[in-house]
Amino acid sequence: MPLIIIAIGVALLLILMLPLRVNGFIALILVALSVGVMEGMPVMDVVKSIKNGVGGTLGSLALIMGFGAMLGKLLADCGGAQRIATTLIETFGDKKIQWAVTLTGFIVGFALFYEVGFVLLLPLVLTIAATLRISPLYIGIPMAAALSVTHGFLPPHPGPTAIAEIFKADMGRTLLYGTIIGIPTVILAGPVLARLPFIRVINHPIEEGLYNSKKFTDEQMPSFAVSVFTALIPVILMSIRAVCDMTLDKGHVVLPYVEFLGDPVIATLISVLVAVFTFGLLRGRTMTEVNATLVDSIKIIAMMLLIIGGGGAFKQVLVDSGVKVYIEQMMHSSNISPIIMAWLIAALLRLALGSATVAALTAGGIVFPLIASTGVSPELMVIATGAGSVVFSHVNDPGFWLFKEYFNLSITETMKSWSLLETIISVCGLAGCLVINMFI
Repeated sequence: MPLIIIAIGVALLLILMLPLRVNGFIALILVALSVGVMEGMPVMDVVKSIKNGVGGTLGSLALIMGFGAMLGKLLADCGGAQRIATTLIETFGDKKIQWAVTLTGFIVGFALFYEVGFVLLLPLVLTIAATLRISPLYIGIPMAAALSVTHGFLPPHPGPTAIAEIFKADMGRTLLYGTIIGIPTVILAGPVLARLPFIRVINHPIEEGLYNSKKFTDEQMPSFAVSVFTALIPVILMSIRAVCDMTLDKGHVVLPYVEFLGDPVIATLISVLVAVFTFGLLRGRTMTEVNATLVDSIKIIAMMLLIIGGGGAFKQVLVDSGVKVYIEQMMHSSNISPIIMAWLIAALLRLALGSATVAALTAGGIVFPLIASTGVSPELMVIATGAGSVVFSHVNDPGFWLFKEYFNLSITETMKSWSLLETIISVCGLAGCLVINMFI
């Protein structure tokens, strides 16, 4: 019966978000309330669970996402992203332009949300395509693949960070595993896919004025080294912490310092403090201008935070209503890999809902009991859930239309390129998790 109630809840979520076009946050709260009542919980207990779920999920997550948004906005507004892109392109040259764009997307993707990174890098991609007289997709696909992998697999991005909070996964280890899986995934979904014959024949002119954006002069931009270092500070600190946790003895004198500096909240805070100087004050901006950028950055993530909080509410209702225990008991008699189950549930929700974030959070709320009952790595479960949540983007996903319109594609061409790109990322993410799981 509990699983039937969950299925009803998911069906209700589909109805609210698709035909009724209800906001994702409101839909998740309504579903959490409905599932709790159907499970037999007193109404006020359901309300208490929803409050606890939202508060518990957004505790440290709000800090991580807030600091991450500030870092990304500072990077974009000072020309740091443009500096990284132009330097790598000049270094790699015309013949290896795909790899330059891929590496640019990967580095910039650590600091920027997918949509922001896409719109920010697109003018550069289209300008290069026009200059070299090549198809925009030839370099646009590698850029989109790199951004999508960082968005789906790697903290401090909202999806993987929120799932890591639900699963109680170590952020540093999630980042490390995600990077190991992400590198070959980006290569396959980016440069390799873009070179296939049925992709290379797609070459449409880009509408004039579609990609005009601010271009920084050389003097206005920070140096390449400063831009890369500042953008990757959270990655560096969290990775050092993960490596030390896996290699040093529990009582090692270095561990407390590494754990403090590598904590996701502290790591992102440090990066913002450094960025205020490297991307702000040292670039001739006043503290008032820097603060304006910081305020603007929070507007980008406000609704995303609420949606993630709604996912946390749904998860808490499943815990407090007893569904968690039911799923744990059921898994004792099942031979299905929890990694595959997490991926499959997230993939089905993604196909139905369109929103990768909502799909990942809903799947996380359903499968998180499997971690305690099976002993599977919570970090690999984070990546598997994130991978499932990006499978086959189609017409119910805003990202599908973003890619289609900017590259002037038909729906069929968008499915051949963007939808296939996302599916490759999803399947490679699952395969990578299964391979790593064999060795840990």
